[in-house]
Amino acid sequence: MTRITEQRRPTVTESVGPGQHGYPFGITETDLDGVGYRADEYLLSGVAVKYRPLGDEPLPASGLWSVEPAGSAPYRTRILVYRPIDRNRFNGTVVLHWNNVSAGYDLFFGDSSEILDGGYAFVALTTQRVGVHGLAGTSRGLVAWDEERYAELSIPTDDLSYDIFSQAARAVGADRDRAVDPLGGLAVERVIAMGSSQSASRLATYANAIHQLDAVVDGYLLMIYFGTASRLNAGTDVLDIVNTPTPAPSPDQQRGQNRIRRDLEAPMLLVNSEVEALSYLPVRQPDTDHFRYWEVAGASHVAREAINLRAPVFERHFGQAAPPVSDASEVSLLPVYDAALRALHDWLTTGVPPRSQPTIEFRGNPPAIVRDEHGNACGGVRLPQVEVPIATNGVSTSPTDFSAFLHGSTVPFPMKTLQALYGDIQTYLDQFESAAKRACAAGVLLDRDVPELVTDGRRKFLEQLGRRPDR
Repeated sequence: MTRITEQRRPTVTESVGPGQHGYPFGITETDLDGVGYRADEYLLSGVAVKYRPLGDEPLPASGLWSVEPAGSAPYRTRILVYRPIDRNRFNGTVVLHWNNVSAGYDLFFGDSSEILDGGYAFVALTTQRVGVHGLAGTSRGLVAWDEERYAELSIPTDDLSYDIFSQAARAVGADRDRAVDPLGGLAVERVIAMGSSQSASRLATYANAIHQLDAVVDGYLLMIYFGTASRLNAGTDVLDIVNTPTPAPSPDQQRGQNRIRRDLEAPMLLVNSEVEALSYLPVRQPDTDHFRYWEVAGASHVAREAINLRAPVFERHFGQAAPPVSDASEVSLLPVYDAALRALHDWLTTGVPPRSQPTIEFRGNPPAIVRDEHGNACGGVRLPQVEVPIATNGVSTSPTDFSAFLHGSTVPFPMKTLQALYGDIQTYLDQFESAAKRACAAGVLLDRDVPELVTDGRRKFLEQLGRRPDR
């Protein structure tokens, strides 16, 4: 396939000013200056192309997709950049994030411990129309949220999103135009494409269809991906979980439709929770020299920790409390995401791929997750909360509700079960810490996260015994 020879680059300009709110939408609550980082917003504008399948045949399940340009249109969007103030702290890697818009607004995390401690630059890209213009009946798109700051932004159709992503990668990559430099002179060596859920589906399409035409990223980190890539001609259609409450997918709907192309030249690491595992199962593919797949038992699409982190940002931006969530898995994927980013960075810098990991066990027709005597999934990446359990964590106990389906659930063990398993808290903590260290040795957890996990494990154990954690 012929690569695109015309290197389309956007025009980069600085943000227009403080606007109505005095800060960029989505900016972290973390004191970036206190950890040696800064945040800057820039506008990207240009003409982006659309793509269509080459020929009349449907795109194959193999992911070996051939596409061609099919028209173009102008766009204007924005990026929010977190970067180290001290250039010597920069590790050479830019994480380019395809912002998720399923909730009707730009959603991203760029302030994780791995990013801020590891010296990465993080670039949050408003890639899709909803991020700019919002969903029907809502005022959470950028233009409505701050008309002074974002009035000139426009993405007419998501058909442009794949080329917008390529152009953004050029704007922050090693050979970028530095007339207005979003990276402030940092010596960029590589760009990692990152996205989760709906954005992971978009990046799957990007990897299958666009990368061989326009190889501007060096690696991919896909998270909580259901196994079906987005359409090239998506238009303005997105999953609207705000205006149309959706029932949980039926078993017939929980079937991935396509694999990641086996000849992808850039390394990809894909991290799924238990919630996506069933959907992804039909297209689950073996690890290769350029592909690694992690599947985390007990975790859910949106676990309790992620909900708690989102809440203050939502309240600050929209002036109201975030919608309450009655139940969710207590097994957070966030530390695994950090370990995955570290593993992918090391893969790109050393050439050594991450260790292959066991997958969650299934049996039956239709397939179902194999569970132990406590109801927790067998197999998969084993975090200490699952390996040394005090609860059943994972898929929802309310499978007909889509929100519950995504959040999963946690069902604490009764006191007699805790006593039978561990006897006392010190025995539990010793086993928990040992399990955490095994996860570190496997490469799915970082050493720095162990103390916090142990502290959290102690708190939850005491809470289930009805005791205050400080006693």
